[in-house]
Amino acid sequence: MESGSLTSNLLILGILLICSGFFSMAETAMMSSNRHKLRIAAKGGSRGAKLAAALLSQPDRLLGVVLLGNTLLNAASAALTSYIVLNLFGSEGWALEAGTLVVTFCLLVFSEMTPKVIGATYPDWLTPRISFILSPLARIAYPAIWFVNLFVRPILKLLRLDTKTGEGEQIMSPEELRAIVLESGQFIPEQHRAILLNLFDLENITVEDIMTPRGEIEAINLQAPIDELREQVTTGFHSRILVYDGELGDVLGILQLRRLIGAAFDGELTHEELREALVAPYYVPSSTPLYDQLQFFRDNRQRFGLVVDEYGELLGLVTLEDIIEELIGKFTTGAPDDHHAVRWDEEGNAMVDGARTLRSLNRELGLELPLDGPKTMNGLILEHLQDIPESGVSVRIAGVTMEIVQTQDRRIKVVKVHRPAPISTNDIAH
Repeated sequence: MESGSLTSNLLILGILLICSGFFSMAETAMMSSNRHKLRIAAKGGSRGAKLAAALLSQPDRLLGVVLLGNTLLNAASAALTSYIVLNLFGSEGWALEAGTLVVTFCLLVFSEMTPKVIGATYPDWLTPRISFILSPLARIAYPAIWFVNLFVRPILKLLRLDTKTGEGEQIMSPEELRAIVLESGQFIPEQHRAILLNLFDLENITVEDIMTPRGEIEAINLQAPIDELREQVTTGFHSRILVYDGELGDVLGILQLRRLIGAAFDGELTHEELREALVAPYYVPSSTPLYDQLQFFRDNRQRFGLVVDEYGELLGLVTLEDIIEELIGKFTTGAPDDHHAVRWDEEGNAMVDGARTLRSLNRELGLELPLDGPKTMNGLILEHLQDIPESGVSVRIAGVTMEIVQTQDRRIKVVKVHRPAPISTNDIAH
């Protein structure tokens, strides 16, 4: 073989390998591209994104043109390599074997691995640009693709595979949306990201998870002396207060303080006026999902509900503000509830009321106490020990050491929580 002919043949072989690599890169890039980004770009007027979305909506045509081009080019490369080897070395067996190894190596490096790595690394950048080439090729090769699909479709039907389910699979699940939000990085501010993540959890949280426990409810006992009631009305911080008769479980109604605050300041408030001003309470089952409760508050213009268990026993109360705080975090207001906030002291300890909810403790102390069982610290320890402990008993739950400081009336009143030691990389390695 003359040197000029050899050079031209090698040049043609190189072009075939590059073109084959283009189809490999196109296949990987198109299949790895973000369909949602493409739709947004297409709506924004990007012609390349529109062409790419149209190709991806017909995967049989897309794969047909890619595989057709790739297969023809690979076959042509192998044939040309055999021709070059035969002309250089004759029909020697070792020459054909060496030529096969050489063309296999070239196909792997230049037509498969390298272009596919590029396609997988930059799919969103490549896809709109590649579509300008693939789209006309798909129209030109349509007859051949149609003919091949005559054999492909019966095989798919025989295997009971439906190629029309692809569109439905593009609907993102909540887990996928959560992953996107978590990986958004600097594109979504941290505070906004936290709100979005809380929205995903809204249907999995019940009112029992966020309610104010029964022991922490600000309430008025109608059997108390009238002077004491006047003081509670004038000094109460909340706009609505629970009113009960003797025992907290015997609820009479809800009092809106603004209705009687003037009479209380003037010293004219009586038990009868207070009773007449009560509004019938609204009861909420403890298992009500938070999202359903938010919708009820909105549809019925309610802001306050009493949480009860399956036996009708009062467990706590939930307000519209509680749900909003679960979404966006605690309000910075003048509410005198800073003394309820739990913080680590200088020694790494925190004194916790047994009635505190585990969700609030996890948020305020950065813990990971289990939330799939009891809702309060008292319930968590009682379930773990299967007994009512005495003061001084220590337990370790979810890696957190706790010491019972005070018990009262068959429940744990105060618990000292010790901050867990951070896990070092050496601990993980071992």
